[in-house]
Amino acid sequence: MTARLIPYLNMEGNAREAIQFYEQALDAKILSIITYGEMPEMPNTFNEDLKHLVAHAKLQVGESELMFSDAPDDSTIPKGKQITICISTNNVEESKRYFEALQQNGHVNMPFREEPFSPGFGDVTDKFGVTFQIYTEE
Repeated sequence: MTARLIPYLNMEGNAREAIQFYEQALDAKILSIITYGEMPEMPNTFNEDLKHLVAHAKLQVGESELMFSDAPDDSTIPKGKQITICISTNNVEESKRYFEALQQNGHVNMPFREEPFSPGFGDVTDKFGVTFQIYTEE
């Protein structure tokens, strides 16, 4: 089992612009981008203007990674959620264990479950107000 901590940048509708910027500025390589319109359960949830927004993207910068997503509505990103920490593992059970441990006396923002981009993903804010996204590599 491997666990890595990855910065996750939550953007306000400009994730593609940020990705292009970091691709040039940091010689980053785009590993993946999925939009809200490409997510199986989402197409009927969002209007046409929102379907092009980034639901999940991953860039490689040297030997590190950055992850991105756009907020799916016009609201601003709440304080403390602009940059979160993604804990990435290659084992669903280990990811679930991290998620369950961090949710104690915290708040579940998104339950741990299978997503189109991960066999096990969840979003939780711990009791100290730190937000973690638990991500399982495919």
